[in-house]
Amino acid sequence: MAANTLPKDFSESGALIERHWQELAARRRVYSWLGLSLLVLALGGSLWFANETNAGKFFDRLPYLFDFVGDIIPRDGSEIFRALFDLPSPYDDGSFKYNYPEGRLYITDSLYVPEYFYKMLETLNIAIFSTIVGTAIGFVLCFLASRNLMPNWFVRGFVRRTMEILRAFPEVVLAGFFLAILSLGPLPAVIAVSIHTIGALGKLFFEVVENADMKAEEGLRAVGASWIERVWFAIVPQVLPNFISYFLLRLEINVRASTIIGAVGGGGIGELLRLSIGQNHEAKTLAIVLLLFCTIVAVDQLSAWARRRLVGDQAFQLAQ
Repeated sequence: MAANTLPKDFSESGALIERHWQELAARRRVYSWLGLSLLVLALGGSLWFANETNAGKFFDRLPYLFDFVGDIIPRDGSEIFRALFDLPSPYDDGSFKYNYPEGRLYITDSLYVPEYFYKMLETLNIAIFSTIVGTAIGFVLCFLASRNLMPNWFVRGFVRRTMEILRAFPEVVLAGFFLAILSLGPLPAVIAVSIHTIGALGKLFFEVVENADMKAEEGLRAVGASWIERVWFAIVPQVLPNFISYFLLRLEINVRASTIIGAVGGGGIGELLRLSIGQNHEAKTLAIVLLLFCTIVAVDQLSAWARRRLVGDQAFQLAQ
């Protein structure tokens, strides 16, 4: 509605409000179109750069993007489950492609754990242990980084900068560094994921702490409680539900991160996935992907159940 089309019965203050609203709406449209234009330019520039860095073959190869999907389909769908449970294949020709039973981890002479399940457990173990370690250290550091609990700007700034450094590098970069020092295996993966978790959760935790109600802390301070007592009895009960929620979220993220780190030598299921893709073993690749999908869904559902138990069913019900 233009300013000159305002209804005649508008009062002077009403007309002023209407004109101001129209100005804000016009400005919002200009900003929206400007942002969309910048996005299109950035996307076009990225595609041009990708094409140039690939010697002009990016757009030529784009129609073949989904060829890989067709290449990993096995001749027999049952092969996926044979590879998943380490069962002999009728197509076994002595090659690595069908050597499913060789990866079994025998508990007794007849009872065994399939290789992929064992490696998936190793990946979960890396993720769970790293999340616990990162959460414990981030829990301690977050109170030292909170503006409302740590008046000393030097301590607060030092802790914040430390957490920024810890989360500045992706887990796979940290894992590559520790793999070069400690050699292959799950230990470098645990250290890398733990370090990144400290930085990431520490930031989330201290932001929650800074939004806590300080009235209980002021009451304890008035009766002479120490800093640790004020934190433990006044702040922790308020922020603990959010802390646990972030812990569960980070656990889901670390399961994926541990899988990626495994692909660069950090142990677990990721290493087997990289080998199966590189060697074009269709059934093995799909079996690992299926196991990863089921595991991530299970972790997600377990996290949702734990959050529901923590805050109660009423928090998940629609308001009447």
